[in-house]
Amino acid sequence: MDSLIAKADAIQPVAKRRKIHTEALRKKASTASKAGPSSDFTLNSVNQHTSLPKSLRPTSPTPDHVPKYSHIQNQKLRTQLTRQSAHAARAKVLLKDAELLLTEEAGLMEVEGEMEKTWRVGQDEVVSAAGQEAAQGRKEWTLDGGPYRSRYTRNGRHLAVVGSKGHVATFDWKTGTLHSELQLQETCRDITFLHDHSHFAVAQQKYVFIYDRDGVELHRLKSHIEPTRLEFLPFHWLLASVGNAGYLKYQDTSTGQLVVEHRTKLGACTAMTQNIHNALIHLGHQNGTVTLWTPNLPHPAVRLLAHLGPVVSVSVDPSTGGRYMATAGQDGMVKVWDCRNWKGAVRQWTARGGTAAVEWSQKGALAVATGGSVNVYTKPSIQSPFAATVSPPLYLTHPIPHRPLISVRFCPFHDVLTVGHSAGLSSILVPGAGEPNFDSAEADPFENKRARREREVKGLLDKIQPDMIALNPEFIGSLAPPPKLVTAVDGKVDIPFARLPRLERLRVQGKADETEANDHDSDDAEAEGAPKPKREEKEKKKMRGKNKSLKRYLRKQRKNVIDPRAIAVRAKLEKQREEIRRAKAAAHGSAESEKPSALDRFKRPP
Repeated sequence: MDSLIAKADAIQPVAKRRKIHTEALRKKASTASKAGPSSDFTLNSVNQHTSLPKSLRPTSPTPDHVPKYSHIQNQKLRTQLTRQSAHAARAKVLLKDAELLLTEEAGLMEVEGEMEKTWRVGQDEVVSAAGQEAAQGRKEWTLDGGPYRSRYTRNGRHLAVVGSKGHVATFDWKTGTLHSELQLQETCRDITFLHDHSHFAVAQQKYVFIYDRDGVELHRLKSHIEPTRLEFLPFHWLLASVGNAGYLKYQDTSTGQLVVEHRTKLGACTAMTQNIHNALIHLGHQNGTVTLWTPNLPHPAVRLLAHLGPVVSVSVDPSTGGRYMATAGQDGMVKVWDCRNWKGAVRQWTARGGTAAVEWSQKGALAVATGGSVNVYTKPSIQSPFAATVSPPLYLTHPIPHRPLISVRFCPFHDVLTVGHSAGLSSILVPGAGEPNFDSAEADPFENKRARREREVKGLLDKIQPDMIALNPEFIGSLAPPPKLVTAVDGKVDIPFARLPRLERLRVQGKADETEANDHDSDDAEAEGAPKPKREEKEKKKMRGKNKSLKRYLRKQRKNVIDPRAIAVRAKLEKQREEIRRAKAAAHGSAESEKPSALDRFKRPP
């Protein structure tokens, strides 16, 4: 008992902070060093078994390839940016040490001998070899009112289906819990979840309708007329739709405002997808072209002639950061494109059965539903350039007798592929198609009600503006390059072109209008003999004359060529200025005598 009490006395209560003189502190430290090691047993026991993490150690070396910001003159900003870059580079290095569960790649289905093929393995063998939980993905839903389309949530837990005759249902496909089921009694073309399974949008015959989890109608978007395809951008909270009228429209689901609508000028569109990497919308049109759209451009960012007939389906590979795109057309061709150069199809082949639907999985497997079967191809064969029109090696195939096959969807974080056809839905197992490791802060398949609410609030706070959508999303958060064009004004050197006054920028470009310079000169000449104006008068006269219609016309006509109309307008402006000057001189009684001219002898006497 005495030994236990002695050990308990080693844990001392926390003492209150008090001010100690520096000299007294030094004396105490010197006496403690002479006395030997500290007598605090708890402190010694903790010090032997603990240490600071690598990211917090002050002596941790700075990683290589850290950008230098020597072109920034502000020392405080330069130091802050250097510190942030070093911290980001150090975090990337430490992340490799922390990834203990990601040491191996997700495995695909393999066969024992060279004579055996993976596409010969049927679904019965795959289900028997898979685990009990994974085998639940193999299901057959026989439904009336087809053909059907399906859509999964981002975490892959909930499934929404819609039939062309108006049958709509949302449910948890793992537990079989039905959320809502509707019979709309009208044509429905597509369905998509919004930020989570609590809201979903349906492209009905005339408008887009938004419903909640219980199937209660919340909104009717009258601006989306005759929609055919829907897409939801999760990081921007934008609902995009395209319809028979050929208009691409973006609706902000957080504010309810229609952000923008683009007229594609290419007729009705039935193929639409999004690039998760940069949030671009890919559209496939009836004339065989594929266009890429952003909300901040009135014209397509990229326009590509992909097929000789109408484009039926478009999909983007999420495993490579949106680098590859697959398209299928009514000409019976399936093509894989490289989104970095657009110099031609990386690989193309003819699909049996004509019309096809394509879809990429999280791990880069490409599913092609055509005719009466669905075929799955894997990397690297579908991404390797190949000139001949030959089908790549087949990974998996599954026959489906119900035609037509109009949609294919991979379930996120699961090896499940759902095919929509005229008799309902068929889910098959595709080993190695889904991402096995999920980020619970981004998409958690096992989240509860509280976690879903927190994620919704965080998503609203982190919402990205539509203006930031571009082909290259890496420009967000980057610094502008140092200016290359510098010039001198009033004896000052090394002034960036963007910081020059407007008139000086026009002079550098060769577009300066000398009438504006004359305006400033005349104003200065008038103010020579006058007292110095006050600050309020300066602010009042700062924008004087900037909104004259004649000046506005001159700005539009300013060119690098000699324009007779612009010269005539300048002459007219100069004549008006001269008349005003003469009137002011006459009012002051100091009219100047006109200088004699050689042409005065031709004037008639008064």
